[in-house]
Amino acid sequence: MKLIILDRDGVINEDSDAFVKSVEEWIPLPGSIEAIARLSKAGWTVAVATNQSGLARGYFSEETLEAMHRRLRELVAEQGGRVDLIRHCPHAPDDGCDCRKPLSGLFRSIAEHYQVSLNGVPTVGDSLRDLQAGVAVGCRPYLVRTGKGAQTEQKALPEGTRVFDNLAAVVTHLLEN
Repeated sequence: MKLIILDRDGVINEDSDAFVKSVEEWIPLPGSIEAIARLSKAGWTVAVATNQSGLARGYFSEETLEAMHRRLRELVAEQGGRVDLIRHCPHAPDDGCDCRKPLSGLFRSIAEHYQVSLNGVPTVGDSLRDLQAGVAVGCRPYLVRTGKGAQTEQKALPEGTRVFDNLAAVVTHLLEN
């Protein structure tokens, strides 16, 4: 199985310091939907691992989050692809869970779902915590400059991190190599 794990906000859709709180605020980044569809049509299994502390903070409901994810899946399906699995952490930063990135609970959940090792599995994020969560379970880190990625690029990145302008560029690289 060719598996990839994507962060959501800042990688697939626009990020917001005020949180993405509705389907109307969930705006895909240029080229991201098509990129996911290209991966899917090439035989990749596409999983999403996303912190969504806006749930714990009361900014939006589980139903609203599901509506955003339904919209993501619909847009990718319109391009002939699919998002196979979405895992989210609903907790606030101080809740003490093991699923909030930079911890690796979401990644372990994806690995358990598919009964696979994550060694060498590409993970794409725009923040250091996205990359750290994946690297801790053996993923190969890819940083995109979208979202918070340009600021993240200035930090000390995990060893072996590859940096690309956006998700579409990562996908082109993966499909050509």
